[in-house]
Amino acid sequence: MDLEILPRQYSQSFLKLRKKLIGLTGKAIMHFNMIEDGDRVMVCISGGKDSYTMLTMLLALKKKAPINFDIIAINLDQKQPNFPQDILPNFFTSHGIPFEIINEDTYSIVKSKIPEGKTTCSLCSRLRRGILYKTAKRIGATKIALGHHKDDIVETFFLNMFHGSKLKSMPPKLLSDDKKNIIIRPLSFCEEKDIKNYANVMNFPIIPCDLCGSQENLERVKIKEMLSNWEKDTPGRVNNIFGAISNIELSHLADKSLFDFESLRISSASNENIESYSTINFMNHSEKA
Repeated sequence: MDLEILPRQYSQSFLKLRKKLIGLTGKAIMHFNMIEDGDRVMVCISGGKDSYTMLTMLLALKKKAPINFDIIAINLDQKQPNFPQDILPNFFTSHGIPFEIINEDTYSIVKSKIPEGKTTCSLCSRLRRGILYKTAKRIGATKIALGHHKDDIVETFFLNMFHGSKLKSMPPKLLSDDKKNIIIRPLSFCEEKDIKNYANVMNFPIIPCDLCGSQENLERVKIKEMLSNWEKDTPGRVNNIFGAISNIELSHLADKSLFDFESLRISSASNENIESYSTINFMNHSEKA
C-alpha cells in the first residue's frame, strides 16, 4: 500500500500544512481513542475534498502509528445521474488502497419521496447510514470513519439549536443507536479552510453531489454564511464555539434530566456562615452608632 500520497510538485508551505493536518488528525484520534490496536477502519469516501483528505491523513498516520490497524475505503454509488464510476476505483487502485464500491440506487428513492425544492439531506443520510452499517458488519469493520471537520460540527450545532431546539452536534466519536457500530470523525480538529487548501494542491479528482451539493438554499449554507461573517468580524470565533462544545457547564444550562436543579439546597454550614456574618456586621454597626 502506498502510504505517501503526495502531489508531484509541492512547496515547504504545503508540507507545513500537511504536517499540521496530520498532527490535528492524530490528536483527535488520541483524544477520543478513535482507533485501537487491531481495528479495521472502514473509511467512507464520497469523492469530496473532506473524505479524500481524511483518507490520506489516516494512511500517513498508519505508517507511523505505534498500533496496527487496517484501512478499507468504501464508496456508496447512489446511482446519481452522470456519476463517473471509474474515478474512485482508478484512484484507489493507483495508490494500492483496498476498496469496495457499494451499488445502491438511493438517488431514485430520494427523488421519488422528496418534493422538488425540498431538502433531500435527511432522507439521503438515513438511507446511506443504514447501508454503511450493513456494509461494516459484512466486512468486519470495527470503526466507520466519516470526513466531517470542525466547521461541520459547529454548523450542525447551530442547525440543531435553531431548527431542533437542542444543544446537539456531530460528536467526534459515536456509538450507533443499535450499539453495533462506532462512528469516528478523525478530522474533528481540522478547519475546512486548511482542508480546502490541502485538497487543491493534491488535485484530488473531486466528484460533485447532484443531491445535497446541488441545493443552494439549504439551511446549512445559511449557517455557514453566518459563521463566515462572524469569523471575519471576530477571528477565532468558530474555534471558540467549538471549544465551548467541548467545555460544558451543566449547572449553568437548564436541562433537568442532566442536572438536579430541584434538589439544590443551601447547606447548614452555609447558613451558619451567613448568620455569623450578619451578627458581626450588626455588632460593628452598633459600635459605630
